[in-house]
Amino acid sequence: MKISVLAAAAVLLCSGCASVMNDSTHPVRIETRTEAGELISNAECKLSNDYGSVSAKSGETTPVRRSAKDLDISCKAPNQPEASGRAISRANSGMWGNILIGGGIGALIDHNKGTAYTYPTWVQLVFGKLMVFDRSAEKQGQPTPGIEVGGTPAQAAPTPTDKAKS
Repeated sequence: MKISVLAAAAVLLCSGCASVMNDSTHPVRIETRTEAGELISNAECKLSNDYGSVSAKSGETTPVRRSAKDLDISCKAPNQPEASGRAISRANSGMWGNILIGGGIGALIDHNKGTAYTYPTWVQLVFGKLMVFDRSAEKQGQPTPGIEVGGTPAQAAPTPTDKAKS
């Protein structure tokens, strides 16, 4: 009897685990570059998913509402074609913890709230291109490599730490 009461209490405590561990928003850093690789700051960007849209300037980090749906990004700057991208939503560790420890109830709650999902944290869009960014390719401290739709992986511009290494 004691074991089943403890098990039930553990399930209830763990349900909604990602909701407790993760905020409902996720920070996304947006940068824009020309095809030649020149960084363009202050482009007007719009980030949208099924929870709504937020506006930001390129070069900034902005909070976006977490969701199971992908995040569409479009940026505009004077004398540049539009830069577009899609940030793929991926389940985060809170979702897997719910499934393994808390069972389906917590996973269902977090899925419906969107808190079980995360976007890439740093993307670099290229004017005139449509790119896809997948968090599974993310490396800490570097922009998530983008894949041009209909193309090949785009090379991220060297970061100051990359330049120091060479």
